[in-house]
Amino acid sequence: MRKARVLSILFVVVLLAVAVIAGAQQPQKIPRIGFLGSSSPSAISTRVEGFRQGLRENGYVEGQNIAIEYRWAEGKLDRLPKLAADLVSHKVDIIVTHGDAAIRALKQATKTIPIVVGVTGDLVVTGHAASLARPGETLRVSWTRART
Repeated sequence: MRKARVLSILFVVVLLAVAVIAGAQQPQKIPRIGFLGSSSPSAISTRVEGFRQGLRENGYVEGQNIAIEYRWAEGKLDRLPKLAADLVSHKVDIIVTHGDAAIRALKQATKTIPIVVGVTGDLVVTGHAASLARPGETLRVSWTRART
């Protein structure tokens, strides 16, 4: 009888230990992408869908294992600095953008969050990158074929 009682207590202790260990595990952090658009979502909808498709092709599904924070200036370029600062304050892991004004706003808003430039002019000529081989601390250059 005493042996059964000791085994019961031991069983309860093991169950409690397993529960504590399971409860202490941190949920996996979902990467967050910031997307800063200088126009409206409808103006570049095919490009945004191509972006999402590229993520899916690499195993990232929006809302499942990756989150995307969108900010749109709706053609009002004076809004870009505030929108860039908002993305930075939300501590996104990386920011995707296009266009000279958006790049400038992001470079002023962060020195630590990587910036991926999708569609734009010559980054070296505009002064956003030292060279295409080594664009800078946070700036990343991405060339993609437009999907049709």
